[in-house]
Amino acid sequence: ADIPVIPELEEVQEEDLAMQVAAPPSVQVNRVLTYHDLDKDLMKYAAFQTLDGEVDLKLLTKVLAPEHELREDDVSWDWDHLFTEVSSELVTEWDLGQSERED
Repeated sequence: ADIPVIPELEEVQEEDLAMQVAAPPSVQVNRVLTYHDLDKDLMKYAAFQTLDGEVDLKLLTKVLAPEHELREDDVSWDWDHLFTEVSSELVTEWDLGQSERED
């Protein structure tokens, strides 16, 4: 009766629930809001017009730039080209500063 018994592999696998992973919940997404929808909601709901009930955000929401003004085309950067362009602008500004000092 005092002899230890080695458990079978099948019994150990059934008992070890810590190694099991639960299936993720399934969430159904109907649609994603566009920037235009978010802008309309921002103006419509009073909750977005104050921050912590103290700071009035109405003036800020009136002067926010629309999405189409903020969109920019993707431009790839080449390090050598960018470095040359910036250094050229700095040299030009430095030369203008020197000529203004001489005048």
